[in-house]
Amino acid sequence: MTLLDGITSRQIDTDRLSVNILERTGDSPETADESTIVFIHGNVASSLFWQELMQDLPAELRVLAVDLRGFGDTEHMPVDATRGVRDFSDDLHATLVELGIESPHLVGWSLGGAVIMQYALEHPVRSLTLQAPASPYGFGGTRRDGSRLTDDDAGCGAGGTNPDFVERLNQRDASDEAPTSPRNIFRNGFVAPGYTTEHEDIWVESMLSTSTATGNFPGDAAASEHWPGFAPGRIGVGNTLAPKYFNVSSIVDLDEKPPILWVHGDADAVVSDASFSDINHLGALGIVPDWPGEEVAPAQPMVSQTRDVLQAYADAGGQVSELALEGVGHAPHLERPVEFRRALLELIGYIGAPQHPAPPTEAIILSSSD
Repeated sequence: MTLLDGITSRQIDTDRLSVNILERTGDSPETADESTIVFIHGNVASSLFWQELMQDLPAELRVLAVDLRGFGDTEHMPVDATRGVRDFSDDLHATLVELGIESPHLVGWSLGGAVIMQYALEHPVRSLTLQAPASPYGFGGTRRDGSRLTDDDAGCGAGGTNPDFVERLNQRDASDEAPTSPRNIFRNGFVAPGYTTEHEDIWVESMLSTSTATGNFPGDAAASEHWPGFAPGRIGVGNTLAPKYFNVSSIVDLDEKPPILWVHGDADAVVSDASFSDINHLGALGIVPDWPGEEVAPAQPMVSQTRDVLQAYADAGGQVSELALEGVGHAPHLERPVEFRRALLELIGYIGAPQHPAPPTEAIILSSSD
């Protein structure tokens, strides 16, 4: 792995698997949970993506990033998708137990957002930061209220993954020669047009760490009598968010509600109300043929679903903050790091939130003798 200055990696042996984590040089393992932040990456990524943010957070905090199973340098064990994302959240819990961390602040990106919502249903946390998170109702195949379109979640899961992209991951293709290369997927899917970075090679390296072994990415598929002819299988990352396996909308009913920060960009091509990763939306655009129409196969309103659930969470007594960023894609922490960092530090109480409205400005004139 390519590590930035001040970032180290090590393996944590748990009773489930061996997990790789990134830490900062100098962070103390004795730091209290209230000052500890744990970052969870998204699909086709790894902990490497968090390094710039880790570098830029105050030294008084303890920050670490975890590789999920099948990504980065964590053991590549199969994922049982019938448990939703519980393999991932159980792995995370086992890792934090080994580290002696009981109730940290959790930050999850995309798939990682789903993982930390699942984690919060089963374990105490101090706060949740959801960056471009998967909908609480899963990925694809649901109406706005979370009800499923078909009894087998047709069009959801690993069957919708482009096989050439999977092959390029398998071949560790770092070029930009094809639209399906990981580098071009990063440029056109992970971030909004115009984003550039000196660390693009590291982000591509992170994507290429994705395991394509059986049971990892993307997983298997099942035949369906419904358009477009496939449904989720039972193993692999691509099936974990199928609505029949995953639904964390019950966070609304938590007795102890951790404060939530929701960060998302309005140019996100992956998680949106018109996602280019949603087969039904691609059908409506004519990219996938024989779309049966809006009544049968509407696009999933992912952002609207998240807003509805978080509003219900707030109505039930929870604290919710939203940071919506104009012109930002699927990776706000890369594209607008200053705003992301400030919102995170406000959430955990490290800095105070600015007053709204701002107090009047007062000019104080001092003489030179002062």
